[in-house]
Amino acid sequence: MTTGKINVSVENIFPLIKKFLYSDHEIFLRELISNGTDATLKLKHLTSIGEAKVEYGNPIIEVKIDKEGKKLHIIDQGLGMTADEVEKYINQVAFSGAEEFLDKYKDSAKDSGIIGHFGLGFYSAFMVAEKVEIITKSFKDEPAAHWTCDGSPEFTLEPADKTTRGTEIILHIAEDSLEFLEDSKITGLLNKYNKFMPIPIKFGTKTEKIEQKKGEEVAAEDVDKTFTEVEVDNIINNPNPAWTKQPTELSAEDYKTFYHELYPMQFEEPLFHIHLNVDYPFNLTGILYFPKLGSDLQIQKDKIQLYQNQVYVTDNVEGIVPEFLMMLKGVVDSPDIPLNVSRSGLQADAAVKKISNYITRKVADKLKSLFTENREDFEQKWNDIKIVLEYGMLSEDKFYEKAGAFVLYPTVDGKYFTLEELKENLSANQTDKDGKLVVLYAGNKEAQHSYIEIAKDKGYEVLLLDSPIISHLIQKIEGDNSNMTFVRVDSDHIDNLIKKEETTISKLSEEEQTNLKTVLEAIVPKQTYSVQLEALDSNASPFIITQPEFMRRMKEMSQSGGGGMFGMGNMPEMYNLVVNTNSELATSILNNKDKDAQESLVKQALDLAKLSQNLLKGEALTAFVKRSFELIK
Repeated sequence: MTTGKINVSVENIFPLIKKFLYSDHEIFLRELISNGTDATLKLKHLTSIGEAKVEYGNPIIEVKIDKEGKKLHIIDQGLGMTADEVEKYINQVAFSGAEEFLDKYKDSAKDSGIIGHFGLGFYSAFMVAEKVEIITKSFKDEPAAHWTCDGSPEFTLEPADKTTRGTEIILHIAEDSLEFLEDSKITGLLNKYNKFMPIPIKFGTKTEKIEQKKGEEVAAEDVDKTFTEVEVDNIINNPNPAWTKQPTELSAEDYKTFYHELYPMQFEEPLFHIHLNVDYPFNLTGILYFPKLGSDLQIQKDKIQLYQNQVYVTDNVEGIVPEFLMMLKGVVDSPDIPLNVSRSGLQADAAVKKISNYITRKVADKLKSLFTENREDFEQKWNDIKIVLEYGMLSEDKFYEKAGAFVLYPTVDGKYFTLEELKENLSANQTDKDGKLVVLYAGNKEAQHSYIEIAKDKGYEVLLLDSPIISHLIQKIEGDNSNMTFVRVDSDHIDNLIKKEETTISKLSEEEQTNLKTVLEAIVPKQTYSVQLEALDSNASPFIITQPEFMRRMKEMSQSGGGGMFGMGNMPEMYNLVVNTNSELATSILNNKDKDAQESLVKQALDLAKLSQNLLKGEALTAFVKRSFELIK
């Protein structure tokens, strides 16, 4: 037996490891299982090239709890180590890594992803253990070794009587970490970090029913049973998840099954998936799923998961996955993502930038092919995916460039146009006298129904654009298409929205119009309504409430963030009251010499116009109903 002191200048390195990694001390299990996996995969490689003259077999990694002894065992059947290798890798390499780590991160260490990069993975065991043992036998024909360390720089190394290849790590769990002796805790951690590790992981056993074949010998009491129960290893992971396979090997059903494996609590099916698979200029695999999203920008619970060689790292994929795709679900796996840099460093990293750009391009290409191959199906799914795509157009220039090929603009009647198709189909009828194409849209089919009907009577198409960020998007589209403008259908009278050459002549003289305006402005509240006289068709509504496009759009942009004029989100609502001078009501108001009767007419007409816009509420609505009943007595 040899004893020794680990070559380390930081005398009390263990308390430091515990302190600096404490915020996420559960990752010790991920690190130890990752080490066992590496040892097993290295053995696989050495046997395949003939360097290891042993049988690879079907190795597993086993996790065992000894509750009474307060011990946790992690056992692999990998390469194993000789006593010299233990001395080198455990006592020297890992500790120089530990010192480098502490040196570099002692002020800010909180990111558990750093550990493995400093050869410190094994020492994360001391975050939960007061003593750690390693019993290991190399695949080489050499004696087994037994290393013990109690969390001080002292260690012992002696021969062991282990006869099978591989390494067993025994953690003597510290009093403040006894939760790691609970089955449920370990099951939770294995499911979180090791669900898709490439080597089968055993945690206990389970009973399985298997069908008996005729002629098999069975116990007398089981003779009549078709099934018999057997105890089998409880393998908690899927070593061959869908993203590690080629798309050609997978059916549509396989992709759905994997989605539910990733998110067991997701009951809705995803709309479609995108399989990522690239090996140059970086390695990246993964599957992204479009879930049903609608217009809801809700905070997500099931996020995209980041793996590194099938080891779970995080579900904070900011910087790696473009921001607009963060609402998707799925998996991204890349050995090329640096885990030992800060979040801001990650966003500046050149490899990460390339990965993010690749994902953007791949998603755009897939959307284009889905649109081209089955436009009808794509249209049906549009409302469930549009928010992601619209956000992508606003936030990623590369995506915006490609989006013209598949981003859709639906009409209130359920037709769908791309931007180019809009220009082709609408320009003949909806180009105004200045040669500008006017695209009319509604934000709410029910609330703006009367305006939509007026526009449709003129033969105009009305789009239904109802996502929370639409004001930002149409602002951007207008910026890139100078001869095109979007106006909401309730932002003015239809003849003003698409101004043609012909003008309707007013029945009222200029003097009568001036008098009418004076009467109206004395009664209509100035702080909310701006009176606008228009000579419209005599059958058009006498009073129409509109909200100017520019003011409303800027207000919406301010409220949804990222644009609009400063502080406009808090401005009070302003409307135009369009009064049709050719209506009989306008003449009646003007000719009525009874001031009270005149005021009553104006208020009733204004309330009716407000009612059609869902603006009549509370006390004003109660008064209107009472007044209306008085009129029909």
